[in-house]
Amino acid sequence: MRRIVIALAVMLASGGALAADAVKKDQGILDRLYANTGVYNKSASAKVPGFVSDPAWPAPLPHSWLLGQIGGLYVDHHDHIWIYNRPRTMTTDEAALDTSGGSGGKNGLGFARPNGAQADCCNAAPSVLEFDTAGKLLRAWGGPADPGWLESHCKASEGCIWPNSEHGIYVDHNDNVWIAGNGAKPVDPASAWTTHKDGADGFVLKFDMNGNFKMRIGGTPTAPASNDTSGGINGTPLLYLPADMVVDAKTNRLYVADGYGNRRILIVDANTGKYIGHFGAYGGNPVDDAAAAAAGRWLPDAAKGNRKPAFFRNPVHCIKLADDGKIYVCDRGNDRIQVFDKNSAELGKPCNNPDGVAGKCGFVAERWISGNTETVPAMPGTSVSLNFSKDKGQSCLYVGDNSNMTIYLLNRANLQELGRLGRSGRNAGQFHWLHQVSLDSQGNIYTAEVDTGKRIQKFVRYGAVGCSGTGSETVGGVVVK
Repeated sequence: MRRIVIALAVMLASGGALAADAVKKDQGILDRLYANTGVYNKSASAKVPGFVSDPAWPAPLPHSWLLGQIGGLYVDHHDHIWIYNRPRTMTTDEAALDTSGGSGGKNGLGFARPNGAQADCCNAAPSVLEFDTAGKLLRAWGGPADPGWLESHCKASEGCIWPNSEHGIYVDHNDNVWIAGNGAKPVDPASAWTTHKDGADGFVLKFDMNGNFKMRIGGTPTAPASNDTSGGINGTPLLYLPADMVVDAKTNRLYVADGYGNRRILIVDANTGKYIGHFGAYGGNPVDDAAAAAAGRWLPDAAKGNRKPAFFRNPVHCIKLADDGKIYVCDRGNDRIQVFDKNSAELGKPCNNPDGVAGKCGFVAERWISGNTETVPAMPGTSVSLNFSKDKGQSCLYVGDNSNMTIYLLNRANLQELGRLGRSGRNAGQFHWLHQVSLDSQGNIYTAEVDTGKRIQKFVRYGAVGCSGTGSETVGGVVVK
């Protein structure tokens, strides 16, 4: 244990987390970090990585910037951490210094500023920010909080529409930055920062790393259409409140979790945006939006005996691709994750699998994530984000829970729970509305929060790189101490 503590001190000091003299003065700082922010509820028959919060990550932002809700977070292949900030979720006191962007004595957010700034801090940060692993800000651009950026970089005449609610960011193997949005309607009440008024956020945008616009897929719909193939700009599919995306570097296919309005995984060509395929729960295609809407919330429907819903419930919140070709989907509205095989010839094509037969329509497996948790609109639901450990076999599956405020450590081979990281709260290493989970090449975990959480955190890995052994077949539930 002493060697681990010493190693942690070196790691945190190198990242600027704790000054060396502070550690010398109070060894209890590290002891408390280990005790309060590490893995708990560990299986006695399993081996998992250790983690500890780096409470000083990231470095303070320049220009008196402050973050709003974090709609997206992703660590790219350069080990740079990209976050997708929602400046329009700032409250009037959070943006007390901000006087720009509006008219009639109001700032861009619509808050009255008759006498100028209300306080010495703060300003809303741009929507896209890039950090290194030490927490240094490398780039920031985009969105209504970046003065003049929309007019110069996101022109409607070129097909660019900025979403009204930022949601989901991904950086592919060619350094393209993909973003989406889940604004169901224009901001109400509208402000100078409302970015479009035609309908919902039904699109994905593609930029380079400096924020130069390259392509839009989709448009601004007014209702779900989970089987649409060409209703968007330039004959691309029309999405409806997409949440997440990933590009397969081997095939150049873009997979989109679509999303808060539609109930599918959409597959398109990452160069052209043109439709390739789509699938719903258990690999089903077409998707029955009407039946899914009529079923209502997960728990009341389950109480009627519908324990294996043959559809994704909104939101379909994440899509991740493992190195072995397995596709993982966060079916947050059903408190579950589902696994698919990208190499299946049936996946994305017309296919019927209402009973969830493994091996049919590309479906592989599913796992309930704290499956007795209420879902939208009563509670957020559970499976909000997931990602993989960085060992060769990606043996750990880290699944974030948006209602129970924790990350479950699963053995990816058997989908059993081996431990947990994080609890509900507002201290370092705790979560309020955990929203995103991503990892750098060293296996360190980065997280993001929405609602009033409005922050990003880093957890430093130590010890094991991967996961092994057995645990609980039931993921989630009250921890018995």
